[in-house]
Amino acid sequence: MLPARLASVARILVVEPVAQAGIDLLAAAHETDVRLNLTRSELLNLLADGSGYDAVVVRSQTRVDEEFLRAGIPRLSVVGVASVGTDRIDLGAATAAGVMVVNAPTGNTIAAAEHTVALMLAMLRRIPAADASVRRGEWERDSFTGAELRGRVLGIIGLGKIGKQVARRALAFDMKVMAYDPYLTAEQASEAGARLVGLPELLLAADVISVHTPLTKQTRGMIGAPQLDAMKPGVHLLNVARGGIIDEAGLAEALASGHVAGAAIDVFATEPMAPDNPLRSAPNTVLTPHLGASTREAQARVGHEMAEQVAMALSGVTPPYAVNAPAVAADIAPRLRPYVELSRRLAVLARQLAIRPIRAIGLTYAGEIAAWDPSPLRTAAIAGLLEAVTDQRVNAVNADLVARQRGLTVSETRTDDSEPWSSLVTLSIAASSSSVDADGLRLAGSTAHGRAHLTSLDGFEIDAELAGTILITRHHDRPGVVGAVGTILAEAGINISSLELSRLSAAGEAMMFVSVDERVDPGTLDRLRTHDAILEARLVELPRD
Repeated sequence: MLPARLASVARILVVEPVAQAGIDLLAAAHETDVRLNLTRSELLNLLADGSGYDAVVVRSQTRVDEEFLRAGIPRLSVVGVASVGTDRIDLGAATAAGVMVVNAPTGNTIAAAEHTVALMLAMLRRIPAADASVRRGEWERDSFTGAELRGRVLGIIGLGKIGKQVARRALAFDMKVMAYDPYLTAEQASEAGARLVGLPELLLAADVISVHTPLTKQTRGMIGAPQLDAMKPGVHLLNVARGGIIDEAGLAEALASGHVAGAAIDVFATEPMAPDNPLRSAPNTVLTPHLGASTREAQARVGHEMAEQVAMALSGVTPPYAVNAPAVAADIAPRLRPYVELSRRLAVLARQLAIRPIRAIGLTYAGEIAAWDPSPLRTAAIAGLLEAVTDQRVNAVNADLVARQRGLTVSETRTDDSEPWSSLVTLSIAASSSSVDADGLRLAGSTAHGRAHLTSLDGFEIDAELAGTILITRHHDRPGVVGAVGTILAEAGINISSLELSRLSAAGEAMMFVSVDERVDPGTLDRLRTHDAILEARLVELPRD
């Protein structure tokens, strides 16, 4: 969850070209400034200005690093990336700062896949060179004899959304498809019509190799001189993913030697392409200026998809394409969302009731929610516990990181048993990890009509909405106590909006959960505490909305 204040009108800065559909979507709900072609210093000064921005939208050229984030904080909460790649974003720094990064991973899938196939055909049929020859007044048909795709083996490195679409199109050309992707199973690859193999086998067997991985520490330079040497002589190589994955100097040498018969490259280690890039003079190349996503349709989809993600984040909801925060599938998110807020409110209540420093937290997910990814519930609970005890922003983005930094032990359990509720979240806190299930504070809650409800507190079963100002008492279960509390509050001009009563046994200890319309002043609270039947009286404040 992001700060609740962002649910109202936010300020958004767009610094790179984005489809008008995306800008219109943002501008319909928020103050949106489009400021293109800013220098680095102009951008940083704009972010650091007194009014600041809640969200910044970039595309592929703006570097979002610690300097950028420092300039935008404390107001900056979201960075929207109008593309798939986030290699210009320092995700570690953004996470530590509690700034959510969202992207648009599906909008350009078809455009990138089609561009890959277009480059493949242009390369094997030598179309750019033939075109240039004709324009020079030549008619050298024999010089441009090409090759067919049919029957050739296509090796795809990275069988993600784009890789799968390339595979399907290759099958239409009667190609055989193999793929290397360490994150997929053979069954998942088979669904896209590809045979899953190891990288050495792919390099050795493929006639055409196409790269479709993100640029990470693991993939930077993954196709270097050793991998190029391991490829089949006469191989054709494509990269419509990210520059830096293929060693450009090594590829230029392999092209010059003829070991690699051709290369089609859309992305480069430095963009715009450096004047001294050896691929400029390498033979048998097709070079394009990062056009993989450059269709009108893709730009409209990417802009709209990115804007949807930013708008969701600004409304306090973790969107499905949050890069550095836990998110859930779109079909599950609406059902899980009330339990995310429940987890946060349980934690806010626990924090106010805790009498010792919190060193351990235990979470149990019961019933229907036990089958879902609990990450959003966990981060919401951690944020609820820590947001008021540190000057650091704590939210879904960095909650796990902040918990580790503060030495907070977090444990999670799942169970099917949630009777009589369909789902139940139980939160336990303690001063040490060894006592989280023994002498720590234990609360449980569920939802009713989408609103968070407390169902038990330290063994007392109760059904109280977790909202507003609440007086919690422990007292001896005997006649007149409820009336006495009502009288003391009435004499102080404090109206009771609801009251829930629970007891462990007849004439034993009981608990009241009293929601009031006004804050209880210290004098009134002291009067309640001095009543001979009341063992404890605590006042807590929970969000009202």
